[in-house]
Amino acid sequence: MNCRLAAGWLEPVRRLPSPNCDQRPVDTAIDLLVVHNISLPPGHFDNGCIDALFTNQLDPIAHPTFRGLEGCTVSAHLLIDRHGSLTQYVPFHMRAWHAWESFFQQRTRCNDFSIGIELEGCDDVPYERVQYLRLAEVIRLLQKHYPALNQERIVGHSDIAPQRKTDPGKAFDWACLFTLLAGADESG
Repeated sequence: MNCRLAAGWLEPVRRLPSPNCDQRPVDTAIDLLVVHNISLPPGHFDNGCIDALFTNQLDPIAHPTFRGLEGCTVSAHLLIDRHGSLTQYVPFHMRAWHAWESFFQQRTRCNDFSIGIELEGCDDVPYERVQYLRLAEVIRLLQKHYPALNQERIVGHSDIAPQRKTDPGKAFDWACLFTLLAGADESG
C-alpha cells in the first residue's frame, strides 16, 4: 500500500464521507487509536451494509437485527474489509462517532481524541491476514502524523467501554498486530 495523508484523508483510498462527525474540541491532540469490528448483519460480510450504516442509509427493515439501528448515527474514520480494502468515512482531524461513552486513562469522551478503525469481522471469527497487514500499514502512516499513537495508545473498543463492548474480540490477534508494527514480519 502506498498511501499518503492529505488534508486528513488517506490517498488513494475509497472515500465515502459520513455525516456522522463533527469538529474535535479546540487544541485536542489525537493520541489514541481504537480498533473495532463490525459486520451487518452479524457474521455477514461484503454486502454494503456498513457503508449504509455510516451514511445513515441502512434500511431498518432489511434484516431483523437492523431494527435496533434505526436512527443510529455512527461512523468511524476508516474501515478495513475482509479483502484488505480501505474505505474512509471521516477525515482524521475530525471527530468520528465511534466510541460513544468511553474512558481511557482518566479521560472520558474518547471520540474527542481518538481515531477509530473498523475491521470487517466479528468477535469470534478469525480476521484475515491482509486485514492485519493493512491495519499495521495504516497505523505506521498515522504514527508519522500523530506521534503520540504509540503501542500503549492502540486499544480495542472493549478497553475503553468494557461494560458494553467486546470488540475487536477474542479472535483479534494483538500479538500479530504488534509484531507487524515492529516490522518483524511484513510478508503477506
